[in-house]
Amino acid sequence: MLTQLVIHHYTIVDHLELELGPGMTVITGETGAGKSIMLDALGLTLGDRAESGLISAGAERAEIIASFDISQNQEAEAWLAERDLSGDEDTLILRRVLNRDGRSRAYINNSPVNLQDLTTIGDMLIDIHAQHDHQSLLKRESHRRLLDEFGGLQSQQQSITRMFHQFRRLQQRLSQLEAESEERRSQQQLLQYQLEELNELSPANGEYQALAEEQHRLANAEELLRLAQQTFDQLLDTEDSLTDQLRSMVNRLRGADDLQLEQLAAQLENSQIQLEETARDIRHQAGQYQMDPERLQMVESRLSKMFELGRKHRVEPEELGSLLEQLQTQFDSLAGSDQELEKLTEEREILLQQYQKAAGQLSKARSKAAQALQSAVNQQLSGLGMKDANLKVEVESNVDGTPGEYGIDRIEFLVSTNAGQPHRALAKVASGGELSRISLAIQVATADTSRTPTLVFDEVDVGIGGAVAEVVGSMLRSLGESGQILCVTHLPQVASQGHHHLQVSKAGKPSKAEMINLSSNERVEEIARMLGGVELTDQTKAHAEEMLALHQP
Repeated sequence: MLTQLVIHHYTIVDHLELELGPGMTVITGETGAGKSIMLDALGLTLGDRAESGLISAGAERAEIIASFDISQNQEAEAWLAERDLSGDEDTLILRRVLNRDGRSRAYINNSPVNLQDLTTIGDMLIDIHAQHDHQSLLKRESHRRLLDEFGGLQSQQQSITRMFHQFRRLQQRLSQLEAESEERRSQQQLLQYQLEELNELSPANGEYQALAEEQHRLANAEELLRLAQQTFDQLLDTEDSLTDQLRSMVNRLRGADDLQLEQLAAQLENSQIQLEETARDIRHQAGQYQMDPERLQMVESRLSKMFELGRKHRVEPEELGSLLEQLQTQFDSLAGSDQELEKLTEEREILLQQYQKAAGQLSKARSKAAQALQSAVNQQLSGLGMKDANLKVEVESNVDGTPGEYGIDRIEFLVSTNAGQPHRALAKVASGGELSRISLAIQVATADTSRTPTLVFDEVDVGIGGAVAEVVGSMLRSLGESGQILCVTHLPQVASQGHHHLQVSKAGKPSKAEMINLSSNERVEEIARMLGGVELTDQTKAHAEEMLALHQP
């Protein structure tokens, strides 16, 4: 609900500060007094385009501030919280600043925003019924929302929306996987060829080093055996072996009968024993050197294959085992993507069937609600003096059931204002007064289910009078009982039914617009002026008092 509107240096308004409350507030004044200035200024805080010519003469900038109570507006609170724009408690402040250089700035709770943000939040706060750019009833999205609210179909619609977003996420992932599939298939083919080569060789970690050592032994077995045997013979197995020479030396030193030489003989004897043990170890090692040409050929062939495959894959031969594991992991991952593609495709088809079933049920419910809504609106139109007008709530479903965020239906309010004329879109209704009354009829019909807390009607009573004007006033007052209504009017039958009454007038030179909240006595004077013109008579005052007494408690 709009609680306060402050206007500085806007057109012919120097300063205006209005406190607004619930109920129906009427705005009246003489022709040309500027009754719509407040609404135009309010529109700027809701995202309307602005021009520097709107700034008062002599001022450098204009500023409009609109404050709202959003304690009962969960949608607006959620939108603000999502964008970190929440203000203090339950108050929302929209501010628009116009500069003389043509630039303007917009703020939500003192945080700078763009005009689209103002428009978006504005649609959750106020619905202006006139030939206005941001009038929600000219947008098909509002038609869908009003129909769903009227029919109590929000829960079904929200379920459809959740399924749509889930379906879209699946579709996006599938599109990504499908776009990657060609490249993935090429990678799989290459990996499969590489894995077949490697698996045919089946290299093990550490195998290359072990084979290289074995090849060295096999290739040098004859020489190593000859060397080992020769060394053994020289150490132990000849007549003049080194161990025999040491034994002879030991005996001679001990025969010298000298204590020092005896000790040295003991050391030589230890060396002799160690050499004998070494000789036996060499003989044992020589037994390990066996010449095996077939094994040598097999080892050398495998080493050659491992070397060639390593060079082909640009890795060291000893890294082939790790490469095999790595390529197998990559191949398994790509195969997993194919499995994911199959799984997601199946999930998409199941979800699509569920969506189409639920959307079909919602479509049927919408068609039923559309009949009830158009009947209720047409009944209201008749009371508003538009007996030949006829509203049609059109619900057209997609033949192929292509998922949409709110279902498979295209919903639009169409109207025929004269008998025999075809129904046309609301946006193509030529008369602003007709559009306003149609909007009023729709709002009255959907009053119990509409989410918009504040409704504005600008010149809703153009082209009507008498009993019809009385009906219009009654409808507006009825709407004001459960919400907030702002109405610019020139009809006393409407003005007399307002809960509050604002009067616009011009004063001074140059002329400046002023707006005041009328007292009971001042309301009598204003209603009398609207009834009889500039010259007020006792009769017109009495009539004004009677009208007010009839509608005011």
